[in-house]
Amino acid sequence: MKETSSSQSGVRVTYDAFAERYDAAIRPCERLFLARLREKTIRALPLNGRLLEVGAGTGLNFSYLPSSTRGVASELSREMIRHALLKERPHAVSLVQANIEALPFPDEHFDAALSTLLFCSVASPQKSFSELRRVVRRDGAVVMLEHVRPSGLLGSVFDLLNLVTVPLCEDHFNRRTTQEASRAGFQIQSIERRILGIFNIIVLKRV
Repeated sequence: MKETSSSQSGVRVTYDAFAERYDAAIRPCERLFLARLREKTIRALPLNGRLLEVGAGTGLNFSYLPSSTRGVASELSREMIRHALLKERPHAVSLVQANIEALPFPDEHFDAALSTLLFCSVASPQKSFSELRRVVRRDGAVVMLEHVRPSGLLGSVFDLLNLVTVPLCEDHFNRRTTQEASRAGFQIQSIERRILGIFNIIVLKRV
């Protein structure tokens, strides 16, 4: 694994501390809507090829992956990985501790990448997207489920929330993830906005 950058060290410490409580904390949202959104997001992935999941967390996506999935699930937090190892996953998916800003994989090594609820907490969206562009092959897909800054008055509310959530838990409530992806050189294939535009299913093409 490449060394964790100083910009990501705070994120790692936060999620190491939170790992024990993470599944229980997110369970109500999973039951209400997140489980359905995860399932729909994963259905947007290509059926074949080598997959990279970034920010695998405690492995909540594993049960939605087809049994034939092969590739890598990567996660920065060692404690989150410890919990993910307890969950069943496709036998051809390995679990690796890795920093999205410095992924330990060769160029164009994967056919697709998956990200769910990650880009709110990365230190640098541009560094993260740059690494995804490097390790995903040309014309490959990056499929994301992310919470983002909604439009209109609610966006201003999220700007205020951001002043609290960043120092509290490294969670950026006002990220404009689609714009960041476009700025990094990805082609936007589709965006599906849910829950007042707060949660987006984003399909990108690596060009």
